[in-house]
Amino acid sequence: MIGVAMKLTEKPTIIRVKTSRFGEIAVDPDKVISMSSALPGFPEARRFVLRQHDHKSPFMWLQSLDNPDLAFIVIQAGQLVADYQPQLPLAGIRELGASVGSELEILLILAIPHGKPQEMTANLLGPMVINWATRMAKQVLLDPQKYDARWPVFTPALVQGE
Repeated sequence: MIGVAMKLTEKPTIIRVKTSRFGEIAVDPDKVISMSSALPGFPEARRFVLRQHDHKSPFMWLQSLDNPDLAFIVIQAGQLVADYQPQLPLAGIRELGASVGSELEILLILAIPHGKPQEMTANLLGPMVINWATRMAKQVLLDPQKYDARWPVFTPALVQGE
């Protein structure tokens, strides 16, 4: 049998991806997040990396490693909606290699209309859930009677500076 032997102490090779938004990025394989199931509309995008937008910003980018043109702007749910603690589907939790009570990170995908950041919305209906222990992620669909897919991030008073 022909194969390549790798010493146990060797680290996997850095992944290099040329993205449309960030240029070429180098990603440590230990930072790669794998989707347990495809995102709706993006079946080819199964591996992502989370990148900080700016060291002062609460925003992050969920950059696809499989589709260099695909990146979602996200925020930790608790930073945006303090009391957002949805009951996650048990099947989804298991799909992430977790169990009830496991520490999971919940990210909200943001939509920012071009030239109108004051109209930014957060998807509370379909959060991205990450199990950092397994580096598995899944977008889960919650109850549309309880959660909004286009929850306004800014209230009119906040936008007007009142």
